[in-house]
Amino acid sequence: MSVLDAPVTAAAPAPPATGLTPTFVRLKLTLLRNGLRQSSGRKAAFIASLVFALLVAAGQVLALVLLRGNANAGTVVVLLTAVVALGWAVLPLFFPSGDDTLDPTRLVMLPLRPEPLVRALLVSSLIGIGPLFTLCLVVGSVIALAHGAAGTVFAVLAVPLTMLLCVALSRAVTTANVRLLNSRKGRDLAVLSGLVIAVGIQFVNFGAQRLGEAGGLSTLEPVADVARWLPGASAIAAVDAASRGSYGVAAAQLLVTVAALGALVWLWQRGLVKLMTAPDGSTVAAAAPTRKESGRTGLSGLLPEGRTATVVHRSLLYIARDPKTKAAWVTALAIGAIVPLINALQGTGSIYFACFAAGMLGMQMYNQFGQDTSAFWMVALTISSTRDAYVELRARAFALLLITLPYTVVVCVATAALLGSWQALPGVLGISFALLGAMLAIGAVASALFPYSIPQEGAFKNVAPGQGGLAWISILGGMLAAPVLAGPVIALTVWLHLADHHSALWLVIPAGAVYGALLGWAGLRIAAPRTANRLPEILSAVSKG
Repeated sequence: MSVLDAPVTAAAPAPPATGLTPTFVRLKLTLLRNGLRQSSGRKAAFIASLVFALLVAAGQVLALVLLRGNANAGTVVVLLTAVVALGWAVLPLFFPSGDDTLDPTRLVMLPLRPEPLVRALLVSSLIGIGPLFTLCLVVGSVIALAHGAAGTVFAVLAVPLTMLLCVALSRAVTTANVRLLNSRKGRDLAVLSGLVIAVGIQFVNFGAQRLGEAGGLSTLEPVADVARWLPGASAIAAVDAASRGSYGVAAAQLLVTVAALGALVWLWQRGLVKLMTAPDGSTVAAAAPTRKESGRTGLSGLLPEGRTATVVHRSLLYIARDPKTKAAWVTALAIGAIVPLINALQGTGSIYFACFAAGMLGMQMYNQFGQDTSAFWMVALTISSTRDAYVELRARAFALLLITLPYTVVVCVATAALLGSWQALPGVLGISFALLGAMLAIGAVASALFPYSIPQEGAFKNVAPGQGGLAWISILGGMLAAPVLAGPVIALTVWLHLADHHSALWLVIPAGAVYGALLGWAGLRIAAPRTANRLPEILSAVSKG
């Protein structure tokens, strides 16, 4: 039989083409499912987060439904939606690891076109606890505002537009900063996220108290009038406008959302193309020829030669570059200013609350060797006598004072300006200087006697397992002992107030400075021999993390 006589067989049917969007949706669900399978702890944390988010969302929806028909409903809902949209833009910068698909550089080797990739990422981003929580708030918002047929029509359009806008905003911001988020600075942002949230809660609390004093939610109407035309809240504001019969305004506000969504998608697409085709700047910088500089520059060039300049420079580099050290310093600086200044703004505080700044910053002297971790062995090799240990501790104290002294003065002066208590300012400065000296002394001794390791992994894990007691002993002991050591200066200030010698309060400034310097010197002298004699024990303690 010839080839021509052979029976003709039908060609095998081609496999059905699968769109990129369904593939990415399945990928997102697979990543979520596999992540939960890694450990029971992660699964428990996810379930707990989901339950908590749903309970909070249910409470918010109920509150918004009860707000329906209230005169201030539009103001509350519009501002709430604007805050939610702001959260979608900002939070990914602090929690970049919350979504495994947020880093598009993982897809750089795949033959994907920008337009389908944007659509697929946009749809897959709607899966998760965050989008579910936002959807509940948006649905509750439109229920609170929608009245009549026109309001219902605009509500049906506003819900998907607001959700897509929030996701596109988050994606555009994250894509523009993805290389930053994967760098050391991005890890610093993750470490500092808790501080940002804590500071934000303080300002929200202060604003809520001010609202109660100023006459309620009606004072927010000027802010809400501006937010109605911002893309994050304009779609929800369109529902309110349509319910009140302002159809032209409602259409314009809805168009603002549509235009903003289109602009964000376009910027996101451009960012993706640039990110996935342009070379990494860090690689280019590494390949470029480097120029070696000789001699000391910067702050270290102003200090005398020897161990002091080296240690001060190294300590300042720790503050600027080490995520855990930077987080501790930023937390101390922020809380040290927030406590006195917020109380002063509320009109319920005392100028002596400014001493809190000196206490918070003085605590940075504690566990000086813990920030070195296992690299402390290089420091230990350079310490062969009590004198070497004294110079090492003194230089670390100098580095701390370069920041704490001017900062303490600024906080004290700012608190006095807000309260108008200029007469009591010298007493506050003197006590702050004495407290700072006492904290330096106790911190030096505690660093030698109670060192502990600071784990490098985990943003919120600052003590190695089994060493929590050492941390609490040194910190609580120092907090109790510092006011006792600064007691003479505190007693002098109290006596001058009780004796009505307010004109002599300026004497407390030099008295506090001299007394604080003596306390710091004595603490360093006590800590130096103990440091020199306990180098192996210190190295073992700080290397556990």
